[in-house]
Amino acid sequence: MSKTELVNCVAEKAGVSKVEAARVLDAVLEGITEGLQKDGKVTLVGFGTFAKKERAARDGINPITKEPISIPAKMAVSFKAGSKLKDAVNE
Repeated sequence: MSKTELVNCVAEKAGVSKVEAARVLDAVLEGITEGLQKDGKVTLVGFGTFAKKERAARDGINPITKEPISIPAKMAVSFKAGSKLKDAVNE
């Protein structure tokens, strides 16, 4: 499902215009981003948890040249599905 399709779905289910639904969706995504930046974790009960995790630096291999390369440490975002989401997907 694309963002446009999600906006259409939200607009239909909430009984609001597509413009309002797009604004709300953008606000939710900004809120999740800010929560990860500030607290490192955002929990939506029943849906899931977004968490910021640190990836350690590691050695890798350039697939083209086969030369060893150093991959720097960085932060990544993980998502763990909640029970209601898991149940809905497995129906």
